[in-house]
Amino acid sequence: MSVPHERRATLRSALVRCALAAAIFAGLSLVFFLALGRDPVPLFVALWDGSFGSGFALSETLVKLSPVLLCALATALPARLGLVSVGAEGQLVAGSIAGTACVLATGDRAGAVTLPLMLLAGAFGGAAYAALAALLRVGWRVNETISTLLLDYLPPLLVEFLVYGPWKNPDSLGWPATVSFPDAARFDTYFDTRVHAGPAIGVLLILLALLLTARTRSGLALGLLRDSPLLAERAGLSFGTWVFVMMALGGAAAGIAGSVEVSVIEGRLQPGIGAGAGYSGFLVAFLARGHLGRLLPLGLLVAGLAAAGDNLQLSADLPSAVVYVLQGLLFIAALIASHRRTTSSGTELG
Repeated sequence: MSVPHERRATLRSALVRCALAAAIFAGLSLVFFLALGRDPVPLFVALWDGSFGSGFALSETLVKLSPVLLCALATALPARLGLVSVGAEGQLVAGSIAGTACVLATGDRAGAVTLPLMLLAGAFGGAAYAALAALLRVGWRVNETISTLLLDYLPPLLVEFLVYGPWKNPDSLGWPATVSFPDAARFDTYFDTRVHAGPAIGVLLILLALLLTARTRSGLALGLLRDSPLLAERAGLSFGTWVFVMMALGGAAAGIAGSVEVSVIEGRLQPGIGAGAGYSGFLVAFLARGHLGRLLPLGLLVAGLAAAGDNLQLSADLPSAVVYVLQGLLFIAALIASHRRTTSSGTELG
């Protein structure tokens, strides 16, 4: 079989999977809306209107895209080594803490370099927190899925300690938050919307990740370590070293997301920063099935669902938490579509 033919067959299979997943998702959503006792048609219309149906809806989708895309990268990069990291949620919050610490320490004295310093601090915070799971994996063979999931719970608790204690704004009238960030630590927004540079940062990091994992020495090393660990060991490659590298790079991406969120969306550190973005990013990475180039379109889809939550509240009188149910249904649809089997041989096609 020629290589172009193989690629066409792979593309055809991917398109079939996408179409099947979309159909299953639509069917599950229909059943869910009917179970709520609601007419599904207006709810589907509200979903579209709240995600892509207008310029304002699209701008809000782009705002949601920034943390989702970066957290998807935090899952997708370790996955290139065969690791299943669910730690983007905690790494994002760790990055927001580190970025806030940088801003509180420097104020606006750093001038134009305040934002770069904050992003670097956020990247370091996320990478360092991800390195804890890497240490557990390499040093004590603790499963990274379990360790990253459990580590997700600590940074939000640390945020509450900080904003109720040493970092609390004394003029906030009891509200748990830090002081507002100076203008030098705030991202610009564009077109009279809340759209900022976060999505562009996410796309740039995806391009860099593609360069790292494509047909390069690093990409070949990752493939060998993932598919043939014994052969990789004989070739002098250290699995433990690459675990630290890929977990730290993924954590850095999530940490940058935390710095961006605390800067441009909140303008200060407070509880609930980026809530749910890490798990949405995990969903995007799972749907992408290891293909970094698919993160952007799938990220737009999941970010659109998240943005539609506000419209469901306003126009359909439904809680925004319905969006998380829809994301769960999308996950189920992707699982079913990716594990379908032929009736003749039973061979898995997904």
